[in-house]
Amino acid sequence: MLVGYARVSTSGQDLAAQRDGLHSLGVDPENVHVDHGMTGTNRERPGLREALAAVRKGDVLVVTKLDRFARSLPDARDIADELTRKGVTLNLGGSVYDPTDPVGRLLFNVLGMVAEFEADLIRARTREGMAIAKAAGKLRGKKPKLSVSQEKHLVALHRAGTHTTSEIAELFGVARSTVYRAIQRGGANPPAA
Repeated sequence: MLVGYARVSTSGQDLAAQRDGLHSLGVDPENVHVDHGMTGTNRERPGLREALAAVRKGDVLVVTKLDRFARSLPDARDIADELTRKGVTLNLGGSVYDPTDPVGRLLFNVLGMVAEFEADLIRARTREGMAIAKAAGKLRGKKPKLSVSQEKHLVALHRAGTHTTSEIAELFGVARSTVYRAIQRGGANPPAA
């Protein structure tokens, strides 16, 4: 059986090209497992976990490109080794990875290093862009959940001891973790958990 895996890094990206590629490689659409908005550097991906669980001895796991599969060489190797132990073949865009072939292993490692290099470049560009935006005053972070006056009122209620943390959270429509952070910023001791 052919089992496909596709991944995009952001929820706004489209999987159509990968789905088409997997279909052209013989994978039935119902056997394609996907991850939306998941980076390839994170091994904990639900779609990947499902794809790895779906394959059995003699099956083939198909991905259009190695960088859709993994963005770090150690992860790519670990996943490929896991598949080899299970007796599952790995098909990378039509090329079957053969772990017993020295040239195949070399090419797999080179592709893995290129994927990792690309991920490192993306991270570096993102940090650089954020630093430029911050220097220009355009990077402000998330809007606070509470205004300054709301936070002062919250801390006052806590200090008065008339409300529990859960009641305060419900009153302000925020999570208890937000209440705890506001209490800490206000200089009050948060309640014992």
